[in-house]
Amino acid sequence: MITPAQNFLKKNKIPFKEYEYDCKVDHDFGHHAAAELGMDPHKVFKTILLKHDKTYVTAVTPVNAMISLKNAARIMGLKALEVADPAEATRITGYVIGGVSPFGQKRRTLTLLSQSALQYDEILVSGGRRGLSVGVNPQDLVKTLNAKTGDFLDKVED
Repeated sequence: MITPAQNFLKKNKIPFKEYEYDCKVDHDFGHHAAAELGMDPHKVFKTILLKHDKTYVTAVTPVNAMISLKNAARIMGLKALEVADPAEATRITGYVIGGVSPFGQKRRTLTLLSQSALQYDEILVSGGRRGLSVGVNPQDLVKTLNAKTGDFLDKVED
């Protein structure tokens, strides 16, 4: 089944590769994806929906990193940010947790990409469902989603 993320990428002529894997977990989806695909966790990114009042921000960050909400808010020019609850994330994006993609969301949100992504030719993000990642050039993500980039990572594991 084609996801809204795949449709978005095709419609916008963004080159991408599909990476499918068996999703056997109900949490920590990003680490699981990296392990299943045998990929460097620095190049596999998770998508976390953040909010401030009625403003939503899709934060795209390495699976082996934690977000500094304070730094993310500063970069986005907002007073503060908090993590949206799972039901709200699904309602806003149209995706279930573990399958939230920055592409093809039901309601367009602001996008914040970790600047660490820019050192790679390809990063993996969710393809719109659990068990599907798409490999994209981070510059394409920035350009297509008008994403801001910056250092909003609190802690990065090796």
